[in-house]
Amino acid sequence: MKNKMTVVEGSYAVAHSVKVCKPNVISAYPITPQTHIVEDLSQFVADGEIDCEYMNVESEFSAISALIGASAVGARTYSSTTSQGLALMHEALFNASGMRLPIVMTVVNRALSAPINIWNDQQDSISQRDTGWIQLYAEDVQESADMTPQIFKLAEDKDVLLPAMSCMDGFILSHVYEPVILLEQDLTDEFLPQFEPEFILDPANPMSFGAFADPTTYTEFRYRQEEAMGVALKKIETLANEFNDIYGRYYGGLVDGYMLDDAEIVVMAMGSVIGTVKDTIDMLRKDGVSVGLLKVRSFRPFPVDAVRKALKNAKIIITLDKNISVGKNEGALCTEVKACLHNTKMRIPVIGFMLGHGGRDIPMGTIVNIVDKAKAAMKTDSFIESGFADLREDL
Repeated sequence: MKNKMTVVEGSYAVAHSVKVCKPNVISAYPITPQTHIVEDLSQFVADGEIDCEYMNVESEFSAISALIGASAVGARTYSSTTSQGLALMHEALFNASGMRLPIVMTVVNRALSAPINIWNDQQDSISQRDTGWIQLYAEDVQESADMTPQIFKLAEDKDVLLPAMSCMDGFILSHVYEPVILLEQDLTDEFLPQFEPEFILDPANPMSFGAFADPTTYTEFRYRQEEAMGVALKKIETLANEFNDIYGRYYGGLVDGYMLDDAEIVVMAMGSVIGTVKDTIDMLRKDGVSVGLLKVRSFRPFPVDAVRKALKNAKIIITLDKNISVGKNEGALCTEVKACLHNTKMRIPVIGFMLGHGGRDIPMGTIVNIVDKAKAAMKTDSFIESGFADLREDL
């Protein structure tokens, strides 16, 4: 039966989605809270449910390095990681992007050490924002699962050919059990074609990947990557609509609005906090507060035009970040939105709040307090400094 819901763990839903995308090579190293995804995938391989080479490696750096080699010879490749594991991949992430290898990776977002913390925030993937990887952020388990074939198709598009991260909040999404529609194999085969790379390492047709580039040519390689990101920006919305046509589910393309049309106060966020923000908006709307949400799905490439269009009626903007640029006292989304509105006629104040670090709970009351600060700023035309929203008062 189509569209039948099954209660499964978030990690299983993602692993199942990877399975029906039929990767040729999977390579990963276990690290909490990502481990269940690759455990399920290794079980699928062992049970013969997927015809795939599963590579056991000794570190996350080895995992991404193995996939660089596999992708270069024409394989559809997949990995999953988190936190320190993603940080350990940092050097090789540039190689994958620079060689235009469409590797797909689920990043189960988790805080970085030190101090050691295994709970959720988004510092890990945000720290890799300049490596040349596409980054999409999921709101819930169903979107995390459904994002997988979309991101494979995007990365492998011959006009894109960039590696891509599908980001889901650790534990909040990876370990929760909830009703999910598991991706059907026949529909996925219809949506996601077999990977047919144009350029591969082949002794019969020798070529070089990632060869030496001196100052006369290096800039042009970076330009081509940026150009490909521009193409991806246009295709993300197209793929979201194609997915909806086949599966009947749509999550927005680059961004998605909620109660946005008449909102004077607009909250912007990424990931699982979106659900809490929506519930808070529903409550505040009953009290007559003109507040809405702009959900950002695509952080890289950043959808400048879509954001500007969505914010055209806003009086004040709130950004929520589960990360911090230490020394800047704001998060990455806040910085991006400020830059997006700079040098335009849109004179809209942007207030950035950082919260949820290391898995700290984000109750509705925290969102209400933030909105109250924005309301006060609108009434008094006062300036509010960006900063932490949920510091302990006893510090």
